[in-house]
Amino acid sequence: MKILAVQNRMGIGDSIIFLPFIEAISNEFNTPVSLLVQESSKCKEYLNQTNYIDEIIILKKNNKFKNLEHNGFFGSLRLASELKKYNFNKIFIFNSSLRFKLIAKLSGIKKIYQFPMFQKKGQNMVEASSKLIFDSLGIQVKNNPKIQIDESSVLEAAKKYNFSKNDLNILLGIGGSGPTKRIPAKTYLKVMKKISKQKKCKFFLATGKNDEEQKILNEIKISDLKENCQSLDNLSINECLPIIKNCDVSICNDSSFSHLSSALGVETITLMADTPLMYGNYSSKMHPILPDDVNEVTHGTLGKDKINPQKILDKLNSIIP
Repeated sequence: MKILAVQNRMGIGDSIIFLPFIEAISNEFNTPVSLLVQESSKCKEYLNQTNYIDEIIILKKNNKFKNLEHNGFFGSLRLASELKKYNFNKIFIFNSSLRFKLIAKLSGIKKIYQFPMFQKKGQNMVEASSKLIFDSLGIQVKNNPKIQIDESSVLEAAKKYNFSKNDLNILLGIGGSGPTKRIPAKTYLKVMKKISKQKKCKFFLATGKNDEEQKILNEIKISDLKENCQSLDNLSINECLPIIKNCDVSICNDSSFSHLSSALGVETITLMADTPLMYGNYSSKMHPILPDDVNEVTHGTLGKDKINPQKILDKLNSIIP
């Protein structure tokens, strides 16, 4: 039995959200599932040790870039030809695109399961995925996303970065894919200073190389707490995973690190400034903080300056004994 799952959204978080449904398929048919995903999902960096995942196939399609291999009509034919070589028996398509259904038929896959056609607008992908798996397999999916990593790499990271059980080891996911998601450094510093008065802490600063992200990183690194900080911006995602796994708790913007952290089983406080709450509460490991005076958060909330440090501290204290 060979099974393919298609998840064509762009981000790391988008791909991680789907993992419980992929795992349910794998368990039902007692076989790992191959994935067709965008390269920007970076699945090869964090799912290469997860036992319910088989081969990761990269979808080379993006309307913003010309001449990608799978763009357009002829790109669809090329993709169908490539998939045909795998001899997949079943495909689960986690979108409402007619294009992918036709590609599946052209590639000779007999059993095709997919979201209802032409219902992308306003679609809740978690609800749509739950319905797809229930309607197809009769399974109620309730488990959290899970990323698996080798225990030896976790132990090695603990030794290399001097993790101590006497410290409160905190991942700070201070990066973000857009400027409206990036909580100011001053907010993090207020929380860091307050919690450091209560406990001996070590902070791991996770961010990208974007200029604005680096500015936030540098503001924290030149603070009074710089001796207790370890930046991770020069490491790959794969190198970060065992470090994150060693942390006791995470405080993250709505970023890739909030999704990775919770999927590694770390209690994760998600700071939801400008994206739908679904991205910050789909896992029981996630504990969302909304901007002050806001009951619902979505695109356009623009609440990064209204995230209350005291609310973060209170949530942190409720998680950590």
